[in-house]
Amino acid sequence: MKPTALSMQVQRVCHDTLPQFISFSLGKERRTMRPNRSIPDTTVIPELAYNDVVTAAKWLCDTFGFQKRLQIGNHRIQLLVGTGAIVVTERAPSLRQVDFTHSVLVRVENVDQHCMTAMAAGARIIRQPQSYPFGERQYTVEDFEGHIWTFSQTIDDIDPASWGGILHRQ
Repeated sequence: MKPTALSMQVQRVCHDTLPQFISFSLGKERRTMRPNRSIPDTTVIPELAYNDVVTAAKWLCDTFGFQKRLQIGNHRIQLLVGTGAIVVTERAPSLRQVDFTHSVLVRVENVDQHCMTAMAAGARIIRQPQSYPFGERQYTVEDFEGHIWTFSQTIDDIDPASWGGILHRQ
């Protein structure tokens, strides 16, 4: 199929502007995103809906150690955790139920201590800390509105081939 003038223009515009806006790797070359003080400087930012955004942000900070970054009214709060971030958003009145088909995985330095802190704050532990053959120690917890979180601590650098994994990119 022969490219049209419009498709060639779109390709040129995307090629010329893409490296300025998105962080990705091309071979060994690393590109970075354009800075914006209104959004966390990380590539993937999960958004989780809660009935009360302010209460949820406080609970997540107190229980999981997140830090408030930016609040937009009472309907949206950005939270930082390590080098990552999440956004707590207001759940639409028609969607008062949590979607249990997903969870969020967060890496921490000490999973046992993190679990004890979360339990003391009233989080429901679904799976106690456990070490896995892939070099991680993890526990799973449900927050006060039913979102599922897994916290993971690296305990060893394990070759994925040793447990059946296939590493496609380093």
